Amino acid sequence: MISVKKKYSIEQFINCESLLGVSISPDDEKVLYGSDRSGVYNTYAVSRTGSNVEQLTHSDDDRMIPIGYFPDGRKFLYTSDQGGNEITHLFMQTEDGKSIDLTPGVQEKAQFHRWSRDEEHFFYESNKRDPRYMDLYEMNIDTLEPTLLFKNEDGYFVSAISHDKKYIALHKPRTSNDSDMFIYTKEDGVKHLSEHVGDVQYQPVAFDSDSKFLYFLTDENHEFSYVKRLCLSSGNSEDVAKEKWDILTARFSPNHKYLYYYVNNDGKIEVKVLESETGEYVEIVGFPEGQINGLSISRSEQYMAFLVNRSTAPANLYVYDFEAKELSCLTDTLNPEIKESDLVDARVVHYPSFDGLEIPAIYYEPHLEEGEKAPALIWVHGGPGGQSTVDFSPMIQYLVNHGYAVLAVNNRGSSGYGKTFFKAADLKHGEVDLADCIEGKKFLIDTGRIDENRIGIIGGSYGGYMTLAALAFQPGSFEVGVNIFGVSNWERTLKSIPAWWEAMRELLYKKIGDPYTQTDYIRSISPLFHAEKINKPLIVLQGANDPRVLQVESDDIVEKVKENGVPVEYIVFEDEGHGFTKRENQIKGYRAIREFLDKYL
Repeated sequence: MISVKKKYSIEQFINCESLLGVSISPDDEKVLYGSDRSGVYNTYAVSRTGSNVEQLTHSDDDRMIPIGYFPDGRKFLYTSDQGGNEITHLFMQTEDGKSIDLTPGVQEKAQFHRWSRDEEHFFYESNKRDPRYMDLYEMNIDTLEPTLLFKNEDGYFVSAISHDKKYIALHKPRTSNDSDMFIYTKEDGVKHLSEHVGDVQYQPVAFDSDSKFLYFLTDENHEFSYVKRLCLSSGNSEDVAKEKWDILTARFSPNHKYLYYYVNNDGKIEVKVLESETGEYVEIVGFPEGQINGLSISRSEQYMAFLVNRSTAPANLYVYDFEAKELSCLTDTLNPEIKESDLVDARVVHYPSFDGLEIPAIYYEPHLEEGEKAPALIWVHGGPGGQSTVDFSPMIQYLVNHGYAVLAVNNRGSSGYGKTFFKAADLKHGEVDLADCIEGKKFLIDTGRIDENRIGIIGGSYGGYMTLAALAFQPGSFEVGVNIFGVSNWERTLKSIPAWWEAMRELLYKKIGDPYTQTDYIRSISPLFHAEKINKPLIVLQGANDPRVLQVESDDIVEKVKENGVPVEYIVFEDEGHGFTKRENQIKGYRAIREFLDKYL
């Protein structure tokens, strides 16, 4: 029986619509969201019934991602950077379409926090005072004048602000596995709330409506993160929600009728909603299958908007009516030229690594004829500490549609599988995590449907580093490498992290290595210093404006590998940063990757 399905072009996959940034208007009549249907992310509004889609911003270059409507429902707030440089500003667009930069400092990075309950202000963070740290400000929405609320001089992260504005909850990592929470008041300054011994995470997420309790995430005495709350007067704490997997975050609806949280369930993101007063879970009638994100509850608390994607379809926008118990889908983002049954469902799998540790992964197997064996790719996520999930990936589906199996490995050091698994690769990167990826080849071969002589490795950012590490440190393991803006020289990258990552600097040093005191070790895990061993074909893609992995990282490794007489292809996008957001660039880059694989794998 032949099971070959229709083949689609990269243009057809990229011409699926991608959505983000969902919020509901104050009158419940419109949903604001971001979409790349124009070729770059712009802001759109759609009526709650799904009609009358209106494009509100019209950028051809830089993405404009919505934050939400102002309380009057006529103006809205959005965020944008320049060419992917990650120096984000906050903009207000007025009724007549005029755009005003509210954080105009040339090097000022700003990020929205939340609207105030009095509807006269919003809270945001900015590094305009000190490029290294984000201070907390309150902006008056009538005068557009900011007021400094908290001067951050010690590398804190602002996590929550009480409705009475008396308390500011802060979070500060010690390492990737250990963190503390604090509370700030004008009267008493910063107070430590989480005295503890050993590696424990504490991260505030919200205050209750009356500013009596602080809700926070912790993995105290547990392998996974869960929700607790602390009584600010007594100092007593109690559990609120605990799952068998990590709870990623928790939020209240605008008037605290509902508490909702995300669960990372073995590579699938779920959402649970509770009645705040009773603690009872709310049953969402007809809740669609798939990954949930971007959830937003309206000010009236009658409606909930959210995005749902699955491995064979990009995210669609849904609205749920709590009173009527009715669910509506407002979009259809899969390119109508693509038949979903031609695509491949992602499958969560697990396999043993070299030491018996179980490694989770997401597996995509192409439609094959009887007896046919496919070439395959080990896909490595970003990070370190990232995770591959069962999201829709146009690039992965494109490759699978053209006959490549893909195993997206969640090697040790990945998030989502407990704190022990997360820290298992600390100061061992390019070693044990790489070994986990190589062991993934055995899983592929054991399916009986993969050609063991045609297996390559691919990844972006940290995954790009892993691609280079595989080719340099284990040159016989893979037949080709696809490096998408990956680190080649950790010494340089760790010394040149963006100023606004200052609070994360020591955390990265403790996870990867200190480039000042552990130079020999850092160079031992940096592929650039071992590039003479790379003897397999390599393709490299890079954004010229990338502030995290500088273009020189790719320039250098390409130059070195070319000296080996190895086929090397190199594409630089002048208008992209750490990730390719423009459709024309995605089409060019992903097509080049497939043509490279067709030629060498």
